[in-house]
Amino acid sequence: MEIGFVKKNIVVKTNINNVWNFVSKIDSLNWLEGQKSTKFLSQKKRGVGTTRLISFEDGSMVEECIVGWHPKKYFSYIATSGLPLNSYHATISMNEIESGIKILWESYFSSNEEKSDFYTFTKFLSKFYVSSLRNLKVELEK
Repeated sequence: MEIGFVKKNIVVKTNINNVWNFVSKIDSLNWLEGQKSTKFLSQKKRGVGTTRLISFEDGSMVEECIVGWHPKKYFSYIATSGLPLNSYHATISMNEIESGIKILWESYFSSNEEKSDFYTFTKFLSKFYVSSLRNLKVELEK
């Protein structure tokens, strides 16, 4: 079994309210690289227990469930289907710093894939986080 993690962050020049109000709309992911559409799969639309389905331009789909929710601090989610992994747990958190708001996106995951395939996926995920966070920065600093 392979175990990995990805941690990426970016600083945006705005306030914590703007960041939370934007990222907590978990069905509005126009900043997510390659995202085509996102829809709720649960009656619940915010907080722990909310489930969503993200469709990507390449035809892939990922189903996620919110497992942690602390307004203006973080939310955490797990992927329940759609990734080549046994487990995937991610958190997007935000902290006020002198130059703005630091947004941290981190994930921990495991897989039974071949080591080379796992390495390729980890590299892909790292690039995906970087480009998505850049898109998020552009949106938040408009």
